[in-house]
Amino acid sequence: MSETIAVIGGGPAGLMAAEVLSAAGRSVTVYERMPSLGRKFLMAGRGGLNLTHSEDFRPFLGRYGPAGKTLKPVLEAFAPANLIAWAQGLGQPTFVGSSGRVFPKSLKASPLLRAWLARLNAQGVTFKTRMTWTGWTPDGALVFENGETVRPAATVLALGGASWAKLGSDGAWAALLADQGVALAPFEPANGGFTVDWSPVFRERFAGQPLKAIAVTHGRRTVRGEAVVAAYGIEGGAIYALSADLRAAIAAQGSTRIEIDLRPDLSVAQLAARLDRPRAGQSTATFLRKAGNLSPLEINLLREAHGVALPADLPAAIKRAPLKLTGLQGIARAISTAGGVRLDAVDESLMLRARCGVYVAGEMLDWEAPTGGYLLQACFATGAAAARAILARPSGAE
Repeated sequence: MSETIAVIGGGPAGLMAAEVLSAAGRSVTVYERMPSLGRKFLMAGRGGLNLTHSEDFRPFLGRYGPAGKTLKPVLEAFAPANLIAWAQGLGQPTFVGSSGRVFPKSLKASPLLRAWLARLNAQGVTFKTRMTWTGWTPDGALVFENGETVRPAATVLALGGASWAKLGSDGAWAALLADQGVALAPFEPANGGFTVDWSPVFRERFAGQPLKAIAVTHGRRTVRGEAVVAAYGIEGGAIYALSADLRAAIAAQGSTRIEIDLRPDLSVAQLAARLDRPRAGQSTATFLRKAGNLSPLEINLLREAHGVALPADLPAAIKRAPLKLTGLQGIARAISTAGGVRLDAVDESLMLRARCGVYVAGEMLDWEAPTGGYLLQACFATGAAAARAILARPSGAE
């Protein structure tokens, strides 16, 4: 058996595992099936590279839903402050945006990735690209599509979820682990859009336009943020934050309803005061535009929600615009996925219970979180946790 540790997957989770291991003097080889490393990471950088979030830890942890209990020690050990310090150590200072999100000042992923790979090279990490892992041989060696077999001291699997297949995350590994008796949860789209039956005129006129500074309510949960009207329905950060609940409701009932508050900073009474003025012959649309400062998109959204003839109680209509969601976009269009290796299929060190010496990190694990820095934070943290667990194992245990 080689003393080298194999990391399969060259995204944030895998590269962080490689960094922690190589910094401790261990020999590490990273295997990546794509021609280059960090492709999905670079894609995230197109939106400014939201690394993490600055909110207090308790609400931060709550973004992970039921998985938060399992992830708590992992995220405490590699918290947002650790991720910020790590980025700064690579010459990429960060800043906190108005929403509390944390970005590198460059607003790009490529400078950070270049500096990171240079550090890993300096620490002796070996990279092998175009290496597709296909499972294990009967006697336990890792085997790759090109026929190469490897017997590492330990293995970190960090192959991503099942979205963005063209960037390397296609979920094909699920069948390999199922064959080993690993318990899996089915993949489902997360951080994706939902279907709304817009009128043809609304769809044609407003698809692609943003709804800014709104609040979206589903059941007892309300999320403030932004959304975007899509030709098929609605998407965006405020929707993604509710996506797990919305997905479950649609699966159970066939549809569900959200309510959009177009002016969350104003009460009904404050809106009523603004709208308490003579119309002087103005149409409802003109009146709402001038007295309520509503945009054409917002006015027409109210008509989609309440009907062309808007209710007499305009302030209440603005505060509670209902939309019926009838479906969700598939995995191919989702930013991330739920499902994967069940959290009870790994022990507290993230090692597979079904396969000793094999650890799982990143989006392969069955957790989900909204956009806002939570996805990358958990990928980095689980990669670091898997590596630290390997380092903590007694000599010869691997």
